[in-house]
Amino acid sequence: MKRFSRLQCYALLIAGGAIFPLGLAPFKLWPAVIVSMAILFRSLRHPSIKQAFFNTMAYGFGLFLTGASWLYVSIHEYGFIAAPLAVIATVLFCLFLAAIFAVPFMLAAFIPSTPTSSMLGLPAIWVVSEWVRSWIFTGFPWLYAGYSHTETWLNGWAPIGGVLSLSFISALAAMLFLWLVQGMRKKRSTFSLSTLLALLTISGYLLQQVEWTQDIGEPITVALIQPNVSQNEKWSAQKQRVILKQLLAQTEPYWGHNLIIWPEAAVPSIPQRIPNFMKSLERKSTASGSTLLTGIITFNSEQQRYYNSVLAIGDNQGEYHKTRLVPFGEYVPIESLLRGLIKFFDLPMSSLSIGPSNQDPLSVQEQLVATAICYEVVYPDLVARNSKVASLILTVSNDTWFGESLGPLQHMQMVQMRALENAKPIIRGTNNGISGLVDQRGKIYRRIDQNSIAELSGIVQPRAGQTPFSKTGSWPVVFLSFLIIFFLVLNRTKTNFLKEY
Repeated sequence: MKRFSRLQCYALLIAGGAIFPLGLAPFKLWPAVIVSMAILFRSLRHPSIKQAFFNTMAYGFGLFLTGASWLYVSIHEYGFIAAPLAVIATVLFCLFLAAIFAVPFMLAAFIPSTPTSSMLGLPAIWVVSEWVRSWIFTGFPWLYAGYSHTETWLNGWAPIGGVLSLSFISALAAMLFLWLVQGMRKKRSTFSLSTLLALLTISGYLLQQVEWTQDIGEPITVALIQPNVSQNEKWSAQKQRVILKQLLAQTEPYWGHNLIIWPEAAVPSIPQRIPNFMKSLERKSTASGSTLLTGIITFNSEQQRYYNSVLAIGDNQGEYHKTRLVPFGEYVPIESLLRGLIKFFDLPMSSLSIGPSNQDPLSVQEQLVATAICYEVVYPDLVARNSKVASLILTVSNDTWFGESLGPLQHMQMVQMRALENAKPIIRGTNNGISGLVDQRGKIYRRIDQNSIAELSGIVQPRAGQTPFSKTGSWPVVFLSFLIIFFLVLNRTKTNFLKEY
């Protein structure tokens, strides 16, 4: 990095971050993530606090600008913002995400610069950075390094440490790659790290053979309905009857299945405004022995609150309200200042309330179903907590907001990781794809492609039990990362103190 000017260094780091998404869906070139991380780690050798922050921010800007490019689609096409302003808004949001990503890396200035310290310290800081991004300002847990190993041998570690444990291993591999490029082949630290990664990879393969959960009950027949309704028509009063008629027509051949899934907000109205339609659904569900789970906006008249919900209709009744809302899409931060300024701050259904944190799973055919609506499925610990006692996981979504971008494919990959972490099957119903059935090993065995009006009929086997990750969540990996950083900083402080005295 010393051979480059500061601007050249930033340009290289932006490019390094930009190749990161090649390791994720749909490309799945997992070595790209390792090379990308190595470029960042090379820039963090003997950094000052300022250098660590701005180097990482440049890298993060490249990462989010390419990996979260779907933000432009959401802002421009569905937020009714002119293209130039949408570009500016996307760039500013990516810079904001990059800054959040960069703050934990300021700790790199406080760890010793020895190979062993860097080997452990930088991966630990990477994990802390991803973890911080999962909760600050409601969180943006997207583009984690660990997702690059959804389909490699290393995914055997997912039921133990979750996606963050795979991110830590990815960062270790990036350190090894960096050392090899720098010609450190003969050093003891390189040999030790190579041995560690080999053991982690082999043990990951062996862990894939473990049955963390067990079959319970009879297989359940499932029908997924994918209506592919345009987002621009979704909340049109003129289109309401057409949409409801289409949903009924698509569902008609599948009454009698144990479970029928309509996607997020499939019904374009609150139940109180379409009582006859809701009663007809209940009659059909009860008469056929089916349970219909539909996404719908609900209204609590006592609290005067709207929720993004999933309703169970038929012999098994219940409801779930979404607990992780999308900023601007479902609620407007500092609403008193922003509401009404531009159309983007007045999107349909952008005044929703957060559901209770502890909600009972839905019950279907004597099985408990954990529910995650759209964005919620990208939160590893939320899904782990909600699915502890469940035997099935359901996620419904409307990925129309992503347009023809990488978003829907990245979203589906995260669903696969949630299945791996909890070793339970996931049923995913979406408005426009990808809808599908994912087994407990994270494999998609039935699917409906994007942008099509279609249905899917399949069988899902419920599973009981808990993985280590289901019990503990990400905390062991996060705690270990903080512990590593703490002792490395303490060691450097102690060493500097002894030098002075």
